[in-house]
Amino acid sequence: MTRVVVTGLGAISPLGNTVDALWQNVINGKSAAGPITRFDASRFKTQFACEVKNFSPEEWIEKKDLRKYDLFTQYAIAATEQAIEDACLDFKRMTAEQRNEVGVIWASGNGGIGTFEEQLTNFYKGDGTPRFNPYFIPKMIVDIAAGVISIRHGLHGPNYCTVSACASSNTALINAFDTIRLGKAMIMIAGGSEAAITPSSIGGFNASQALSKRNDSPLQASRPFDKDRDGFVIGEGAGALILEELNHAINRGAHVYAEVVGGGMAADAYHLTGTAPDGYGAGLGMSKALADAGIRASEVDYINAHATSTYLGDLSELTAIKKIFNDLPVTISATKSMTGHLLGAAGAIESIICTLAIKNNLVPPTINTLTLDADAPQQLHILLAQAEKMQVNYALNNTFGFGGHTATSIFKKFNSLL
Repeated sequence: MTRVVVTGLGAISPLGNTVDALWQNVINGKSAAGPITRFDASRFKTQFACEVKNFSPEEWIEKKDLRKYDLFTQYAIAATEQAIEDACLDFKRMTAEQRNEVGVIWASGNGGIGTFEEQLTNFYKGDGTPRFNPYFIPKMIVDIAAGVISIRHGLHGPNYCTVSACASSNTALINAFDTIRLGKAMIMIAGGSEAAITPSSIGGFNASQALSKRNDSPLQASRPFDKDRDGFVIGEGAGALILEELNHAINRGAHVYAEVVGGGMAADAYHLTGTAPDGYGAGLGMSKALADAGIRASEVDYINAHATSTYLGDLSELTAIKKIFNDLPVTISATKSMTGHLLGAAGAIESIICTLAIKNNLVPPTINTLTLDADAPQQLHILLAQAEKMQVNYALNNTFGFGGHTATSIFKKFNSLL
């Protein structure tokens, strides 16, 4: 049986631009929310977000190339460079044949939406003469980050983008996991990036009643499962994971964070933006992931819930968890209470958090949740306020997206003897 392990991590996040900064701030229960600085949001119903701070793209990208890449691609490059370095991979020392066995599956829900807005705004403000940036299309298209990563390192393995809204990067990770298991690659770079804190995103999500409007208290705005939650807090950034076939990793002496053991994908087939109240698609995805991993629900120690802080979405997920796990003592937390919702990058960032929870036997908290919704299923162990030290052998990561997409991945503590 082919086994797949995680050998490298990289992150650009609202809580820090390294994996260590992200982890320390999540464990310490820090909120990344604050007033929007990307544009003047004073006329919007929501005026805050979880922005990436102090990002210096020149640290990762030559200055002459910056104009070629939208911010979501810049985030992708920075996160993947960190992960590649963390995994101690030197692609320049590999032969062409070896690089044929390295692929990239990179996700985004919105791609270069900032570039798209900028170019159309300039066009309509002008005299009608079509003056567009020659990089407009490659900066905008959602698959470009996967392509750029492969070009930078000469990687000729499977290369594409997954788009399943807020489930996108978890879908990418599951696809990368399957690619290695099928023998179609030895190493896969998987993850996702998003840079959608823009006027059209904020305005659009406001129109659909999805965003919190707690402009007077943004730090406390993301409050999953709380009876007074009023919507999610949008975030941005990128998460990258290096997945590797176990024997390949061992033979080169790679450090292993955790093992990927299962992935399940399904659909609610219910509503454009809402999740099924009975949690059917979410439950089906979790059931498929457990079956794929060959484990029982009782073996899962930690669930990183999708839990965006929307009224219907949070209840739907808890209903699904209750059906699958019943009264089992699994610990649940919602780290979007701190990072905000990174949309297509959420699954990657939360997979990193699951991996580190396993490595450190430490579960991050859910912050801002003061009073659990009375309609939430009872007897579920939702970790509030503070991180908890506990043995974490298996961690499950849920992600759900507009359109009814569901994706669940499962990670395991690595044991070379099993």
